[in-house]
Amino acid sequence: MRLSARVDYALRAAAELAAAAASGAAGHPVTAVQLAEAQQIPPKFLENILGQLRRSGIIRSQRGPDGGYWLAKPADQITLADIIRAIDGPLLGVRGERPEHVGYNGAAQSLQEVWIALRASERSILEEVTLAHIAAGELPPTVQRLTSDPKAWDSPAYS
Repeated sequence: MRLSARVDYALRAAAELAAAAASGAAGHPVTAVQLAEAQQIPPKFLENILGQLRRSGIIRSQRGPDGGYWLAKPADQITLADIIRAIDGPLLGVRGERPEHVGYNGAAQSLQEVWIALRASERSILEEVTLAHIAAGELPPTVQRLTSDPKAWDSPAYS
């Protein structure tokens, strides 16, 4: 799975908003500048991403001198999958299509099932992990179990 820079930045900015809400600052919006500085994200790039998150109903915004951004609902109700979909669309696509709409012939016929299994695997993590988990630094046991395997940290494609 590849995550775009836009998704990476969106997840990081949303985690900052979740942390602000957890710290009791839920009534005080966080500015785009504060988010950009906290996560070292290019401000102009971030503004565009925040607009997408706002249009998707994940965050809210307020203009003016006391303006800024905050989560539209509690952090424990916003999954990583919600944010990824808001920025980049469906979790897994094959040539721009949903895997259930892609068919293969002959020896490659079972590839469709592999893509569907891959999407299910991604969902099992990304729909379980919420912004509250990220902001608190307390990931669900299933994620902890996967990351405790040393093989999970190997990256053969990059070695």
